[in-house]
Amino acid sequence: MLRKKLPFLHSLLSPVSRHVGHLTGHQYDVIVVGGGHAGTEAAAAAARVGAETLLITQKIHTIGALSCNPSLGGVGKGQLVKEVDALDGLCGRAGDWAGIHFSILNRRKGPAVWGPRAQLDRQRYRDFIQSELLSTPRLTVVEGSVEELLVTEPNPEEPGHHRVTGIRLANGSHAISARSVVLTTGTFLSGSLFVGQTTSPGGRIGDAPSSAGLSHTLRERLGLRTGRLRTGTPPRIVKDSVDLSLAKLHLPDSHPTPFSFLNTHTHCKPEEQLPCYLTFTTPGVERVVRESLQLNCHIQQDTKGPRYCPSIESRVLRFPGRSHQVWLEPEGVTSDLLYPQGLSMTMPPDIQLRLIREIPPMRRAEIHTPGYGVQYDFVCPTQLSPALQVKSTQGLFLAGQINGTTGYEEAAAQGLWAGANAARSALSMPTVTLSRTESYIGVLIDDLVSRGVTEPYRMFTSRAEFRTSLRPDNADLRLTPKGFEEVGCVSSVRYQESLRVRNSLQDALTALQALFLSTSSWKKKLPSVPISETKSTLLTGLDLLQYNDVTFEMLASAFPESLSSFMEFAQRLKIEAVYKPHCDLNKKEIERIQREENMSLPQDIDYFSLPVSLSDEVREILDRVRPSTLGAATRLEGITPAAVVNLLNYVRVTEKKKETHRNQRQQEAQRDEELCANSASLPQ
Repeated sequence: MLRKKLPFLHSLLSPVSRHVGHLTGHQYDVIVVGGGHAGTEAAAAAARVGAETLLITQKIHTIGALSCNPSLGGVGKGQLVKEVDALDGLCGRAGDWAGIHFSILNRRKGPAVWGPRAQLDRQRYRDFIQSELLSTPRLTVVEGSVEELLVTEPNPEEPGHHRVTGIRLANGSHAISARSVVLTTGTFLSGSLFVGQTTSPGGRIGDAPSSAGLSHTLRERLGLRTGRLRTGTPPRIVKDSVDLSLAKLHLPDSHPTPFSFLNTHTHCKPEEQLPCYLTFTTPGVERVVRESLQLNCHIQQDTKGPRYCPSIESRVLRFPGRSHQVWLEPEGVTSDLLYPQGLSMTMPPDIQLRLIREIPPMRRAEIHTPGYGVQYDFVCPTQLSPALQVKSTQGLFLAGQINGTTGYEEAAAQGLWAGANAARSALSMPTVTLSRTESYIGVLIDDLVSRGVTEPYRMFTSRAEFRTSLRPDNADLRLTPKGFEEVGCVSSVRYQESLRVRNSLQDALTALQALFLSTSSWKKKLPSVPISETKSTLLTGLDLLQYNDVTFEMLASAFPESLSSFMEFAQRLKIEAVYKPHCDLNKKEIERIQREENMSLPQDIDYFSLPVSLSDEVREILDRVRPSTLGAATRLEGITPAAVVNLLNYVRVTEKKKETHRNQRQQEAQRDEELCANSASLPQ
């Protein structure tokens, strides 16, 4: 349940926002650089695992700021939010607190691809995140700008060419030590802002630019391959200047669905939710775009932007003559601004005003803040391990847009996983990985580290091969036990709740399977359901629940003594029943992939001298990407099936030799122990 009361933030700032001068002699376990969605989740996760953590951000009051669209979730993205919540992350609960318009996207399709989404109140979301972070045990938050990483010689017992031991702040006088560092720089890594023909350094309007020294350290000192990406944001429109009667009203769901498994309802009451509005571009919009191209240097450059959230300039040039959707979305309960989703633009402000006034509801609209574009550096993510640690550098982890992704949800998912692993590494515990067979987070990370990016990466349900198993409704069953038992980032309270849910669902499924009746008997019990009586087969309650017209409530009404105690799980049981045949069919394929992912490939292997039949091209790919497992190698572009078989044989032979060597050493140790025991028993 949502019972959280936000304390006054100024009362929290004094104990956590230390002056940086007090930190120079302190040894932290983890330092997180950046206070965006990746950074906040990373810092919180590291602290939950048990690490003394320092979060460095340019401005504490912008922690949790929604830089672009004030929304959370969606198709594919909502699955990530549910998984972050299942691992005790922040964004799901923050969304439940700040949401002002909740809806489930894709409802006409199966529950596996439903997309939980919420429009957010910007201030409420920021307040919640700041309140959570600034009251988190073992977490210190300071304001500052990081100039460079502290780099030393590596630990010879671990793979890597360098080791990061801390950071130096931009004033050059303060060096802060840590065992692990997580970079979540977002669009601030050598960021440049674009409006019309004007360019200025920065990653977000109103914030100071980041130091160029950090990019230099990554490229020159650590030798990492970097690239350049771009994104943009639309102008913010004064709400009272828009005639919303000329747009199509879009109401929220009458019963809001919380993101968090810990919440039974949202902070915003159903009747207090705000609507959104839909309108469309006109030929006049296309005319303004084409007439102003020479005044827009951002759109003329070759830097790749997000394909699935393009600027209005890109949409017009790519799809001429079409009408494009524009959603007018509220920015908060008391906000006087609207966010025009679909109108990201970088033309001069006066041209932006001309453009939006070509859309009927905005004929007299006024712009509060103009749209702008951002270009920024990213690190090619194939240089990372599945733990999001830089392969060549001990103690350095990356998360968020620095890895070539786009979106709050993708950043939050990476941040949580990088932060948890950074903490485990700092505390001398092994890092952990998530398989693409068990989570969307695993799909996201595997896609990044195995395939890399050529444009900003966005999550879709189509990227997950086993999406019928990786549903929004079962993220707690899939990930919460792992988060508690293996990772250490989940609280005991959440873990116990997940066990209660798991046991209750299992008891309910057992009860359903125990209801074993003939079709004629079922027909008598459920006369309104079209059950064929021509077949003299026996059906269980679970079989019946797979029928489209059968709900768990109907079965509980027919068998109250067996099923009425499980009514709180009615929807989840219906979904479990519907997808059970699909999940059963997927089991063998999932087990095969998991076996391949359990076959590790040494990071120091010399692929060019490997005594295996591999082409030069395959050797070059393997040497460049250095996949951590055989499963990751199979997904690399250019790796042939024959190469996979040869690698598999090599791994098996190598593992067999290692096993033989281990057995020999154990036998020798056992003989030594027996000799010692015999010697001790001899008379002195």
